[in-house]
Amino acid sequence: MWIERLARLGYAAKGIVYAIVGVLAVQAAFGQGGRTTDTQGALTTIASQPFGKFLLALVAVGLVGYSLWRFVEAWADPDNKGSDAKGLATRFGYAISGLIYAGLAFSAIGLILGTGGGGGGDNTQQDWTAKVLAQPFGQWLIGLLGALIIGIGFYQFYKAYSAKFRKEWKLREMSSQEDTWATRIGRFGLAARGVVFVMTGFFLIQAARQSDASEVRGLDGALQALAQQAYGKWLLAIVALGLVAYGLYMGVQARYRRISSH
Repeated sequence: MWIERLARLGYAAKGIVYAIVGVLAVQAAFGQGGRTTDTQGALTTIASQPFGKFLLALVAVGLVGYSLWRFVEAWADPDNKGSDAKGLATRFGYAISGLIYAGLAFSAIGLILGTGGGGGGDNTQQDWTAKVLAQPFGQWLIGLLGALIIGIGFYQFYKAYSAKFRKEWKLREMSSQEDTWATRIGRFGLAARGVVFVMTGFFLIQAARQSDASEVRGLDGALQALAQQAYGKWLLAIVALGLVAYGLYMGVQARYRRISSH
């Protein structure tokens, strides 16, 4: 079915983007070139490679597929999350994820066409934060968003600890060794992503408290902040390797996840 193929390509594309972010950050941590960047920066890196536009086109198609799959999860509820408060919140989260990755796909298309799309990052986030802070109750809204993102980060930690993501896999098609390593990689990757979410939420709360949009940091800024701490090189390297692991975990999702559009 076309939606399943698009979804699997989508998981693979998302995995490639996160793996590139992680590899670049690992290189930066050990002074081997590279840089801390975000998902937008990963697209720019792909575009700069030989056959970059062709590769980026594949990634763009994959991101569109992932976005569509998230909307299917939100609307059709193939995983039976339900219509209670928890289920609706989860499905709403899928819809937001779909919008985010649709935006990333649009950025990839912009890079292919040469109309931009590789910008964004912390500056864009600071711009929209400044606009929200200027509104009535803007500080409260930004603070609540920060708390929500921290909550998402802790949910990533829970997923890493519980390993309930294994329920989504076609375990009968995996050897015991594949299951073991895929689970370890998934746990490491989700934990690293949780760290990034918690840091991003913390920066938003700081921006709300100080009514200062320049406090906002995205993925790139969170990695930079890690590098500036005591033992920053090692902290950055661990989280960066975790992001590579998250990319590999997305690859496992592409291959073994049970996918149904109804």
